[in-house]
Amino acid sequence: MAEKKSKTLLNTQAIGVFDSGVGGLSIAKCITENLPNEQLIYVADTAYAPYGDISVELIEQRVNAVANWLVKQDVKAIVLACNTATVNAIDQLRQQINIPIIGVEPAIKPAALHSSRNKVAVLVTQATANNKRFLSLVDTHKQSSEMIIQACPGLVELVETGQMNSKACYLLLERYLLPLIEQGIDTLVLGCTHYPFLRQQIEEITKNKIRIMETALPVTEQLKRRLHQQHLLALEPSSPHLFYTTCDNEQEKIFSLLWEKPILLNKLPATL
Repeated sequence: MAEKKSKTLLNTQAIGVFDSGVGGLSIAKCITENLPNEQLIYVADTAYAPYGDISVELIEQRVNAVANWLVKQDVKAIVLACNTATVNAIDQLRQQINIPIIGVEPAIKPAALHSSRNKVAVLVTQATANNKRFLSLVDTHKQSSEMIIQACPGLVELVETGQMNSKACYLLLERYLLPLIEQGIDTLVLGCTHYPFLRQQIEEITKNKIRIMETALPVTEQLKRRLHQQHLLALEPSSPHLFYTTCDNEQEKIFSLLWEKPILLNKLPATL
């Protein structure tokens, strides 16, 4: 892992964004919309996706490996655009890398504030559902609200393979959402960056009667604040975005579908 030492950062340097797969594109899109001058280097660690199904030790290893590679690309900041990676590995990563590192955490606090019936559900991966840091975050910010943690095995894989509009995906969402609706929730937190790509289906199942909360904009605003504090905001349009994957399978089609424009997907070795 890179040594934690200070070096001069320039506002013309790129921002590293990474996730276990394509989910972080929901964050990357928000960044490009709100910080259009910034160049992004996006890494999908697809060879090890989904992070929700692997051990904490392996998640840490992969987070460190990808972050170290991004540091070697001279990025000025890193966005850990993955809820599972954030709750399991961001603390130790910040101890090793001396550039701004922005994580993604479920919108527990605003959900609790906006819930009229004090009944909130949080959709997460299995690894996040079992994570002590995440559970502590829930306890800290839930206030008087009841927080129902719903692990959603299988959803990430469906997004990764472009099956968002499939019958299998719809049925799996119903399996997770209908019991929550029956319990009377009025607010739903999307606690995985893959889940915003399922928002249309979620709204259909919930009949648009439940407030849905995402994290892309708060993450982007935090990134902007950190860059502004260190005078690192790009002042002029920069180079084109770069996209990488650690998987051998061809994924340009799904990346382009979710990015909503054609992209060139570069390959990285899974070992980095």
